[in-house]
Amino acid sequence: MFSHVMIGTNDLSRSQAFYDEIMQVLGYKKGVMDAKGRCMYVTASGVLGLTKPIDGEAASIGNGMTVGFLASSPELVNEWHRVGLENGGTAIEEPPGVRGQPPRELYLAYLRDPDGNKICATHFVAK
Repeated sequence: MFSHVMIGTNDLSRSQAFYDEIMQVLGYKKGVMDAKGRCMYVTASGVLGLTKPIDGEAASIGNGMTVGFLASSPELVNEWHRVGLENGGTAIEEPPGVRGQPPRELYLAYLRDPDGNKICATHFVAK
């Protein structure tokens, strides 16, 4: 459904260090800087970009916005959460665990990245 997601940051180096660690947990390579000074995580299924806002204003969090990353197991969700906390993320909401109701149960973990953006790792629980 999505071609890319761009996340604004006020400190690109700090943001890249954080995302490099959590994205590696999910099996992705470290981000690379493009010619415009953005950090890009390019995959066959889409792109995650980290950027300073192009309008020159400070980056701010999107109220009600969440970027969710797929994980292949609950254990990977837990590892993603742990690594995120160790690299400057902040735990929010409930601890990692099952949410939802059958037939759509999800194993989720939420964090705020160092800029305050809400992110999530999600594993779809098979029944």
